[in-house]
Amino acid sequence: MFVTPAYAESHATQNANTEVAGHGEAQGGGSFPPFDPGLYPSQLLWLAITFGIFYLLVSKVIAPRIGGILEDRHDRIAEDLDEANRLKEESDAAVAAYEQELADARRKANEIATTSREKAKAESDAERAKHEEALNKKLAESEANVAAVKAKALAEVDGIASDTAQAIVETLLGGKVTKAEVNAAVRDVVK
Repeated sequence: MFVTPAYAESHATQNANTEVAGHGEAQGGGSFPPFDPGLYPSQLLWLAITFGIFYLLVSKVIAPRIGGILEDRHDRIAEDLDEANRLKEESDAAVAAYEQELADARRKANEIATTSREKAKAESDAERAKHEEALNKKLAESEANVAAVKAKALAEVDGIASDTAQAIVETLLGGKVTKAEVNAAVRDVVK
């Protein structure tokens, strides 16, 4: 569009007058446009249009997305809870199996210990019986040796007693006694 100098000048004058008038109203007596009752119908129209647009935007776009997100979260939480319950049941089963195996292991250990104890006792009893048999055999041999030594000593007692009596008589009495006399006297005393 082509602007003539006269139009530009009149337009500039009009703008200057408007600025001066607007400046004067701001300082003195004009009202704030949102509080101007003459502008209420246009403000209410724009409020309704804006509210309608936001309502359509929220109801058609934002609310379904938020609802979908909440539903996904709800589903994920439910799946996680189901998984947690499944894992808890598995862990409970594993703990029960572990306790059962531990009880079985203890029972087997007790059986092994009992078997080993009985085996060691049987071996110990056999070894003790063998040693007792050897000791009894040595005791019997010793008793036989003692009996033989005792019999030999008793057999020699008569001779020793005779020799001793003969030595005592010779020393004390100064006389000589024959062996036959001493043996006869010792036999009479021993009987």
